[in-house]
Amino acid sequence: MARGGKAFKAVAKGMAVVASAAAVIERRRRAAMAADFHETLHPVDPVGQVDPAAAPAARPLPGPRGAAVPAEAAVVPAAAPVPVAGPPASAAAPAPVAAPAAAQLPPHGHFGRPATPAEAVPWGLRVAAESTWRLLLLGAALYVVFYIVDMLRLVAFAVLASLLISALLEPTVSWLRRHGVPRSLAAGGVFMSGLAGIGLVGWFVVWQVTTNLETVTSKVKAGVDQLRDWLITGPLHLTEQQITDFANQITKAISTNSEQITSASITGAQIAVEVLTAVLLAFFTTFFLLYDGERIWNWALRGLPRHSRYAMAGAGPKAWATLTAYVRGTVCVAFIDAVCIGVGIQLLGVPMALPLAVIIFLGAFVPLVGALVTGTVAVLIALVTTTPWTALMVLVVLIAVQQIEGHVLQPLILGRAVRVHPLGVVLGVAAGSIIGGIGGAIVAVPLIAVTNTVVTHLRRRNEAGQAVFTALEAAREAATRPHPPTP
Repeated sequence: MARGGKAFKAVAKGMAVVASAAAVIERRRRAAMAADFHETLHPVDPVGQVDPAAAPAARPLPGPRGAAVPAEAAVVPAAAPVPVAGPPASAAAPAPVAAPAAAQLPPHGHFGRPATPAEAVPWGLRVAAESTWRLLLLGAALYVVFYIVDMLRLVAFAVLASLLISALLEPTVSWLRRHGVPRSLAAGGVFMSGLAGIGLVGWFVVWQVTTNLETVTSKVKAGVDQLRDWLITGPLHLTEQQITDFANQITKAISTNSEQITSASITGAQIAVEVLTAVLLAFFTTFFLLYDGERIWNWALRGLPRHSRYAMAGAGPKAWATLTAYVRGTVCVAFIDAVCIGVGIQLLGVPMALPLAVIIFLGAFVPLVGALVTGTVAVLIALVTTTPWTALMVLVVLIAVQQIEGHVLQPLILGRAVRVHPLGVVLGVAAGSIIGGIGGAIVAVPLIAVTNTVVTHLRRRNEAGQAVFTALEAAREAATRPHPPTP
C-alpha cells in the first residue's frame, strides 16, 4: 500500500507539472492575441504616430457569448493622437497611407476564441502527439522486420555469419589480387584456408577433451565425494539417509519425465540439423561474397531508388570498413584473452587448460561479457577438480583480464573505427541475446557499429549538401543583385 501511495503521489506531481506547463503556454497565447487585438484597434502610421482616422471613435467591447452589454458601458473612447517627434518642417510630407478599415469581430464573435479547435491545443501537446504517432509507426515497422527475421532466422543468421567471416578474410583476398593472383584462385584459396583453420580448432578441442576426460572424470568423482563428506560433517549436519533420499528423488524425477527428455532429444536432433544447414549455407555464402562481393553490392544498389543510390554508394564502403575493423579487432582481443586466461589456469594446475582457452576464445566474440561467461566453466572445473581457493584464484584471473580488455585492449586495438559506448555494447548484447540467443548476442554489436557509421555518414552528407545549396543560393542572389553604377 505504501508503494502504491508513493506511485500515486509521483503520478499526481507529474500531472501537476504538465498542467502548469499547459497553463503557461495558454497564458502566453492569450497575451499574444491581446497584443494583436490592441494593434488592430490602434494602428500606427509609418511616421510613428497613431492614426486617428484609422482608429475607431467608439466601438463596443466584446462580452461573453450570448450576453448583452449596455451601450454606455461597452464603449471605448477614441484614442487621442500622441505627439511624436517627426521630420523637420522643411522636409516633404510623406504620402498618405490608406488607413485600414475598423477592426471587425471574427466570424465566431469572440476575439479570445481560436478559429478552429486545433488551434486551442497547446503547442507542446501537438508536438508530443505527432512525435508519438511517428514513433508508433517506426516501432510497427521494426516489429514487422524482426518478425520476418525470426521467421527466416536460419537464413538471417547464416548471412550475418558469412558477412563476419568475409570481413575477416576479404583483406587477404584483396592483397592477393593486388599481387596478380586470379580472383577465383585467391577467393578459393583463402576460403579453404579459413575452413581448414576452423576444422583444426574443432579437432583440437575434441582431442583435448577426449584425452583428459578420464582424468577429469576421476577428479569430479573425488570432488563429489568431498562435497558429500562436507554435507555430513559440515555446518548442515545431514545424514547418509537424507543424502540417499535426495539422490533417489533425482533418479525418480528423471525416470518420470523420460517422455519429456525423449522429446527434448528429438528437438535437439532437429536443432542439430538446422545448425548443420545454417553452417553449410554460411560457407556457401561466404565463398561467393569473397569471389563476387563487388558485383553483389552493385546489384543491391540497383535495387534502391535512384535518388538514394549515391548516398548508399558512399555509405557502403564505410560500413564495410567498420565491420572489417571490428572483426579483426575482436579476433585479436579474443586471442589475447584466451592466451592470458589459459596461461593463468595452467599455472594454477586446472586440467584441460588448452580446451578451456579455446572455449574462452570463442566466447570472447561477445564483447565485454563473453569471455567472463565462458570463463565460469574454468571456475567450475577448478572447483570440482581442485580446491575452492584455486577456483577463487581462477575467478580473480578472469576479472583481471576482463578489466584489461575493457580499459586497454578495446580502446587501443579497435580505436576510433568502432565508436560504440560500453553502455550501448551491454544493452545491445542483452537485447540481441533476448531476440536471437547466442547468435543475436554475437551480431548485435557489429550491427550497432555499422548502423552508427551509416547514419553518421548520411547526416554529414546532408549537412554538406545543405551548405553547398546555401552557398549556391547566396551566389545566385549576389549575381542578380543590381550593382551601383561606376563613376
